[in-house]
Amino acid sequence: MHIFRKWQWVVLSYLTLHVAVAYSGEVSLRGITASTANSVDILVQQARQYEHGESVPLDREKAADLYCQAARLGSAEGQYALGWMYANGRGVERNDGTAASLFGMAAVQGHDYAQKMLKLMPLPADSQKRLPGCLKKNSSIPSGAMSGQYRVDQTISALVEKLAPQYEIDPGLVLAVISVESGFNTQAVSSKNAQGLMQLIPETAERFQVKNAFDAEDNIRGGMAYLRWLLAFFKGDVALVAAAYNAGEGAVEKYRGVPPYPETVRYVDKILSRYNKTTHPFQPGVVSRTSFIFTSAAAAQ
Repeated sequence: MHIFRKWQWVVLSYLTLHVAVAYSGEVSLRGITASTANSVDILVQQARQYEHGESVPLDREKAADLYCQAARLGSAEGQYALGWMYANGRGVERNDGTAASLFGMAAVQGHDYAQKMLKLMPLPADSQKRLPGCLKKNSSIPSGAMSGQYRVDQTISALVEKLAPQYEIDPGLVLAVISVESGFNTQAVSSKNAQGLMQLIPETAERFQVKNAFDAEDNIRGGMAYLRWLLAFFKGDVALVAAAYNAGEGAVEKYRGVPPYPETVRYVDKILSRYNKTTHPFQPGVVSRTSFIFTSAAAAQ
């Protein structure tokens, strides 16, 4: 009976938390309001809607995936909510060890409910091994030598090392982008016609004077020029630069942060897992931020 009362209290606490959030969130998948501009918060609230079938079809597997995306970006609420799903087998197979490990991640950030859950569900000694697969780093690209957490092509790496100083860019950032974009395949072409090592779409290639996107050096020079521009525009914020490289500068401006697109969130996470730095030196004179915003606003009208 004592254990039952403890769990009953936990359930009531969790429901109370969700009621509070429901009144303050003001979010709909059909129209995200300005009060939810933070992309991580948007992911959590979208996940909550799918978890409970609020304005969208009930889909707890999708909810778990969205919670995990938020958790990987450091959201304590995402970590806690995903832990709750594992503790109750909601959309995922029940696993108390995994749940406790997720509660531990959230508790470290000061999440009150996660800290209370750990009193009922002790943190396992091997908590890192108990984390779900979606939270484990997976950055393996076959080819060449190792560079940190992923494999690189030695020839491409040498070319990047040679060219990077000309653009004042850390070679590690460029290699991370190439690894995610093309896996070091000089002939890669995406469904959106992005081409070559750094997956330049024709408009970007033209913008940065790339004559042959399938030529390794030409492609890398264009990609570096674009990264240099983005670094200046977003003042060295690597996450925003990565998000813009994937979704465009306008999308990052619109959401005032990483856009809540699942593909973009995963892309940013992959870049950060490979580069391991959140900021990068930038050259302010490379871009005029005001002129870009004016142009973007005019185009949107």
